[in-house]
Amino acid sequence: MSELRTALSAYFLLMDLLLFAFMGADKRKAQRKAWRIPERALFTLAALGGGAGGILGMVLFRHKTKHISFVLGFPVLTALNAVLAYFLLKYFA
Repeated sequence: MSELRTALSAYFLLMDLLLFAFMGADKRKAQRKAWRIPERALFTLAALGGGAGGILGMVLFRHKTKHISFVLGFPVLTALNAVLAYFLLKYFA
């Protein structure tokens, strides 16, 4: 396995875990009517590679599932990140 492939895999795993944790934390905050994590922060993490973790967080925590922007946005950002990773690996690995 190339170094770039290993680095990209580690990066996406880290971002997925981070957004997954943020989704869980935001759900708990919503239940307690506490200060919430801004939606912009959640989308930023998804755009930076954490979309799959965000999708998993939506499903497992049943959080943001009624917001069409999340239901459509996270998968679109995940697909865009996959395309970017593919081209990075194809042309630089």
